[in-house]
Amino acid sequence: MLSFPFFSPLPMHIPDGFLSILVSIIFWVLSIIMIGFALRKTNQTIAERQIPLMGVMAAAIFAGQMLNFSVTGGTSGHLLGAAVATIILGPWAAVLVMTSVVAVQALVFQDGGILALGANIFNMAVVGVFVSYAVYSILMCLVRNTKWGTVVSGFLAAWSSILIASLSCSLQLTISGTSPANIVIPAMGAIHALIGIGEGVITVGALAFISAARKDLLQNIGTQTGTSKGVIVGGLLLALVLTVLAPLASSHPDGLEWVAEQHGFLEKARDAFYQIIPDYVLPGISDPALATIAAGIIGIVIVFGVAWGMARVNKPDRGQKTIQN
Repeated sequence: MLSFPFFSPLPMHIPDGFLSILVSIIFWVLSIIMIGFALRKTNQTIAERQIPLMGVMAAAIFAGQMLNFSVTGGTSGHLLGAAVATIILGPWAAVLVMTSVVAVQALVFQDGGILALGANIFNMAVVGVFVSYAVYSILMCLVRNTKWGTVVSGFLAAWSSILIASLSCSLQLTISGTSPANIVIPAMGAIHALIGIGEGVITVGALAFISAARKDLLQNIGTQTGTSKGVIVGGLLLALVLTVLAPLASSHPDGLEWVAEQHGFLEKARDAFYQIIPDYVLPGISDPALATIAAGIIGIVIVFGVAWGMARVNKPDRGQKTIQN
């Protein structure tokens, strides 16, 4: 009888202990400032009927990040999702979407440290988003009229977001005295250049799906005035499917954990001082696969609610914006 190994998704973000207190505080401040700007800009620019799409995007990215994929050398990578969120929603809304995902991962699932949460938000929700925005915008200006423009631009935007976010993390580790720059920067850059290929492929696939459902969503970043019900329903179904597949995630360490193990600073990691749903396994369920799926479903509901709530902050009612059927 054939059987398949089931694994819970591995922690993927900077844990407490890797960064100094001063560096952690600095990046908390920077992230709070950027979130404040993002809340104001999103409030000014996003249509009322686009708000559910922010929740759906956050839920799908959360579920996608649970599926680590194997990378050569005994390590694994996972979706970041900053590029696809930025291309569909624009950079400021994407900052809120990514912040929702990263914050829920840390606060509910103990994935990434609480003290390090500011740095994780900065790397993924700020650096990842604005690198994606810059690369995609520039390339689309150059190749807009070609059939393969969206594919190439989306792939390179996603790949760049992974690489530059990993280098930002490397600099934080260096400034904290965790690992010398001449060791951690090349190591993180090399492994995440490979992980970025997977990110690019996944992003292109997501853009192809969205293009088939609502091609106009890819025309101008963040300027759409309506949202297709089909995209919302399809996105939620995709999040559910990815959650069901989460127990099949790679058991190999992710890029940061692999580098930390190879270069002798993994022991600096500190466990969270509390646990709610640690390691994406819901307590009280004996079957590991079902425990992971249940945790994932809880996660997508929470992330959807957080992203929707952030988009609704001080949002005036714009009833003239209607969902396109």
